Amino acid sequence: MISDFQELSDKIDQLAELTLTLRRENSQLRQANAALVAESIANQRRLGEAHARVQALLEKISPPEPTTSETPVAEAEDALTKGEQ
Repeated sequence: MISDFQELSDKIDQLAELTLTLRRENSQLRQANAALVAESIANQRRLGEAHARVQALLEKISPPEPTTSETPVAEAEDALTKGEQ
């Protein structure tokens, strides 16, 4: 009977040790997760900033809206008219 109590005591000690190990690991995983979340937020912010810069550049280099006389249809009509003369 004493050996049964000793076995039970040993198992309780193992369980306590495992519990502490798992708590430490859980704490480390929470810290790693928090760091990854912060990094993800920073990357999303940087991506948004890059998107805004690219959008601004695209707006700068976009060709101006053609006037009616500069439209391809108008140019084609002009060419046809000149060719008939």
